[in-house]
Amino acid sequence: MLDVQNLDLHYGQSQILFDVSFDAPRGEITTLIGNNGVGKTSLLKAVAGRHPASGGTVTLNGTAMTLTSPFKAAHAGIAYVPQGREVFPMMSVAENLETGFACLPKSDHHVPDMVFALFPVLREMIARRGGDLSGGQQQQLAIARALITKPSVLLLDEPTEGIQPNVIQQIGDALRQLRSSGEMAIVLVEQNADFAYALGDNFVVVEGGRIKRRVEKAAYSKDMLVADLAL
Repeated sequence: MLDVQNLDLHYGQSQILFDVSFDAPRGEITTLIGNNGVGKTSLLKAVAGRHPASGGTVTLNGTAMTLTSPFKAAHAGIAYVPQGREVFPMMSVAENLETGFACLPKSDHHVPDMVFALFPVLREMIARRGGDLSGGQQQQLAIARALITKPSVLLLDEPTEGIQPNVIQQIGDALRQLRSSGEMAIVLVEQNADFAYALGDNFVVVEGGRIKRRVEKAAYSKDMLVADLAL
């Protein structure tokens, strides 16, 4: 489980997150909901070690983490798929995947078959440059690269943004398989209401850099989600 408690975050003199607390259980998809600019991406960046928090704690499987860099977060078991994918455009698909080896022992420096089972197109495109892939293929590559690190927590920021419908379906199917394995907690930031509601087990509503509420799917309708996306 990922447990975030009383997290504050500043950009210079501006405070972006205020006393944020939420948890993400293993084997479930926790979806962060809210309009653009409310702090969802900043929250993921703080958990992923990309931007140091001003206060609060991040605990993974009962152990408090000191996440002062992306490498430390990845080494601790937190994988981040950023908005915009950030694949290396001049590197091949194989080389992009191999960047995930950096936080693993040499004995684990191989691409597991599971990656190609989830995203078969990557095997077909293995020698192609990342920048030559379509947006949907790049998104699959970005998720696969994160999975190479063998994470306990997978953070995804807007994985359907600008993606064609058939690839959205493939990404959704992959996330369902990862959830059913019970090996990781998945935290999803998503503005696509259909995708977010179909996949989410728990919903954390963010408004103005604060957590407004956390609710399980059984008590949360899609109409409520749509309304919260407009906050």
